[in-house]
Amino acid sequence: MARAPETPIGGNLAKNIVFFARTLRAAGMKVGPGTALDAVSAVEAIGLGHREEFRAALESVFVKRRPDAELFDQAFRLFWRRRALVEKMISVLMPIAPTNPEDKRRNTLRRLADAMYEQREPPADAKPKEELDLDSRLTVSDIEVFRQRDFEGMTSAEIAEAKRQIARLTLPLHTVKTRRFIAHPRGPSLDMRASLRASMRGGGSGLSLERRQRREEMPPLVAICDISGSMSQYSRIFLHFLHALAETGRRVHAFTFATELTNITRALRTTRDPELALAGASKMVRDWDGGTRIGQALHEFNRLHARRVMAGGPIVLLITDGLEREGTDELAREMSRLHRLSRRLIWLNPLLRFDGFEAKAAGIRAMLPAVDEFRTLHNLAAMGDLCEALSVSRSAEADPRHFLKRGAA
Repeated sequence: MARAPETPIGGNLAKNIVFFARTLRAAGMKVGPGTALDAVSAVEAIGLGHREEFRAALESVFVKRRPDAELFDQAFRLFWRRRALVEKMISVLMPIAPTNPEDKRRNTLRRLADAMYEQREPPADAKPKEELDLDSRLTVSDIEVFRQRDFEGMTSAEIAEAKRQIARLTLPLHTVKTRRFIAHPRGPSLDMRASLRASMRGGGSGLSLERRQRREEMPPLVAICDISGSMSQYSRIFLHFLHALAETGRRVHAFTFATELTNITRALRTTRDPELALAGASKMVRDWDGGTRIGQALHEFNRLHARRVMAGGPIVLLITDGLEREGTDELAREMSRLHRLSRRLIWLNPLLRFDGFEAKAAGIRAMLPAVDEFRTLHNLAAMGDLCEALSVSRSAEADPRHFLKRGAA
């Protein structure tokens, strides 16, 4: 059977395809205006035939990454069937942290719902919203609930608000004493070289005692972020935190890994806009939402980057769930080497958000002995605790030995 010749799309179908593209972009997919035009051209090329052919044409244009396939599938079934289902879906979904695949699917649908109705045009007879000079709905209790909400369970609007809250965090600016000295009139030790130079300038008639003290500076910060499928959302939020730290003038080095290690430090420094910085970093990363090879990534970091970025005794933040899929001997060896090079090695693991967490996995037990502190990173409250932790020497509450004993029981 011959296919109908190409005909331009009439009616509102082209507008709906463009609106669908905007919905996918708002939900987190990389869809631009050019992609929307390609989708319209693809539908024109195949002609208006079977529903599955129409779906396949749109999927071939919009889905560029494997993790986007499920998001596209849910969006297509909701958008091209009945939009009234979305309102019902919003009313039954709860903002809770996902604990199983079904919860993760509900959060995907929830983000889609927000994306669809965020761009919906109001009806012509809709009453204008009243502007409030004072809104008392966001009470202290509401703010505390929002701070305790898991990043993985947040809607698109809540994630945007969380990013704004991160930019307003009180970031640590503590300093440490280095081995180098600087001149100081009331320093604790004598500077004999400076004293002799001052005496020679005066003709050697007298000896002026010069004093010195150790120079203080902020220790550099090195972050190694796991961007595999289970850690993607947390790492994206944490990169906003790193960008805010870099804006304080602190030396920050950032690396991402899933199946390979990528240095994104330069991307975070190019602009003061965190969204543009994260977009530049995403272009450099080729394995976002991929698998996990923690031991291999740490080996590559220690071999290629440690000599340069670990100078000055930095604080190292390792963000991963520790679920290594390969051998743990290399992982334990590379973690021990990283610990020797660090001033402090802090492991941030979102799995600690669960009350019943135990260090049972082989990868987690291989990493814990080389860690100074073991903390969670799943909400704004945890990030606030991290800011406080970076301003002190060490916290007994985050001692990893507690989890090793609990896991061995």
